[in-house]
Amino acid sequence: MTDIRSPLAPAANEADLLTATVAFRHMKDRTQADSEILRARRASYKRELPRRVLAHLELLKGDTEGYLVDRYEHSLQTATRAYRDGRDEEYVVCALLHDIGDTVACFNHADLAAAVLKPFVSPENHWMVEKHNLFQGYYFFHFTGRDRHARDIYRGHPGFEQTAEFCALYDGAAFDPDYQSLPQSFFEPMVERVFARPVWGPNGRPHPADQGR
Repeated sequence: MTDIRSPLAPAANEADLLTATVAFRHMKDRTQADSEILRARRASYKRELPRRVLAHLELLKGDTEGYLVDRYEHSLQTATRAYRDGRDEEYVVCALLHDIGDTVACFNHADLAAAVLKPFVSPENHWMVEKHNLFQGYYFFHFTGRDRHARDIYRGHPGFEQTAEFCALYDGAAFDPDYQSLPQSFFEPMVERVFARPVWGPNGRPHPADQGR
């Protein structure tokens, strides 16, 4: 059998590449054959992104932190409210995943959620997710010695009204234990479609948020 780890090996078929391992131990020794293996393996890994994102969503189950619902139910409820209000699929997926970062980024969860969604959603929806925690603070910052009007630094921004509306209608309202949320399985095909192909970034167009960097 041909050793497809060898830099002199002929091109392997895709099935072989998906079970192959590179030969190098330092990036400076990487070869074209190694790169073909990594391309195939990485492409396969990327196709599983929706599954991993949904698994991460499920990590929000459990501790309610004193709320009447846990963050998992809050996420389902936010997405359900947006869906029932006629929002488009991309917006609903953003609503579903807006708190996904809270397990590992509890000091800046909105940044993490926005980063996950950024290659796949519109700049407007990306900005909404990225800023939603600050905008949600309108309802509680004054109870913790902060300025509830902190969001006003963005007043006049094209995304201000959309983000304020998201918090007022969906995110802020999604703490009701009696609300009948749709199950995760209902939203899974939407996540699959939104994450099917990046629109922005290295594999798409330059993202407006990155212009000038």
